Amino acid sequence: MSLVVAIQMDPMETVNIDGDSTFVLALEAQARGHQIYHYLPQDMALNHKRVLAHARPLSVRRERGNHFSFGAAEWLDLAKVDVVLMRQDPPFDMAYITATHLLEHIHPDTLVVNDPASVRNAPEKLFVTHFPNLMPPTVITSNRQQIMEFRAEHKDIIVKPLFGNGGAGVFHIKPDDENLNSLLETFTLLFREPIIVQKYMPAVRQGDKRIILIDGKAAGAVNRVPAAGESRSNMHVGGKPVQSKLTKREEEICEAIGPALKERGLIFVGIDVIGDYMTEINVTSPTGLQEINRFDGTKLEGDIWDAIEAKL
Repeated sequence: MSLVVAIQMDPMETVNIDGDSTFVLALEAQARGHQIYHYLPQDMALNHKRVLAHARPLSVRRERGNHFSFGAAEWLDLAKVDVVLMRQDPPFDMAYITATHLLEHIHPDTLVVNDPASVRNAPEKLFVTHFPNLMPPTVITSNRQQIMEFRAEHKDIIVKPLFGNGGAGVFHIKPDDENLNSLLETFTLLFREPIIVQKYMPAVRQGDKRIILIDGKAAGAVNRVPAAGESRSNMHVGGKPVQSKLTKREEEICEAIGPALKERGLIFVGIDVIGDYMTEINVTSPTGLQEINRFDGTKLEGDIWDAIEAKL
């Protein structure tokens, strides 16, 4: 099966070939004989019912400093390609949401991974709230009284922006910390959206596990252990990847959410689990493939392409 694949993502120059999941998805597509195009989200256009992208043919290779080549740019009619990978990084803002609306014009005749309507309707920190028994105590609000009452009940809390990503803006507020009011004032100035506040889970010191699900099934996991003196475990802020297997509780979590992911066309998903609780369901541009592959000797990008090709 030879497919035409368009990858909607960030600039190729910014790709870390040792950690980027989109890069290995492109490598695998190329190895299967698929024709690959690259374009940026801002290079899309909806013109008289046609969804176009100013795209360039792409070839990739695992050579540091020389990991890609482009062909001549052309206006690509996305209705005429087989697959679009929506892989640009957040922030999940109005530009991101607009991109999902544009891609809805071509999906499912052109298979968009992940389903654009489901991506729009499942922001990471909100989609998880549909599984309250699997997540830690949480309040999402702009109301200061609600936040203060939540803190009075749970003492040790995490405060973060609702649509943040990559660990940016995540604060651990301890019971004796006097900075909560100031922090809320700052968040109010920076964000119009509500704030998410969660009970702090000491288990994060042992790691924040990223579990990859492919078409609703658990496929692998990597633990991310925060650096000393840090409550965030994201790898680009110093978290250390550590080999990990799924616990019984984590298997239960995956089995509970798997059918909902599959039903919504969310083929490639990464969930975050701390201790016994799921904290996020990442559907926009999940990462973790390369770390899991190195630890487990797997090739998860191959499994993802198997799932995509099965849909066609």
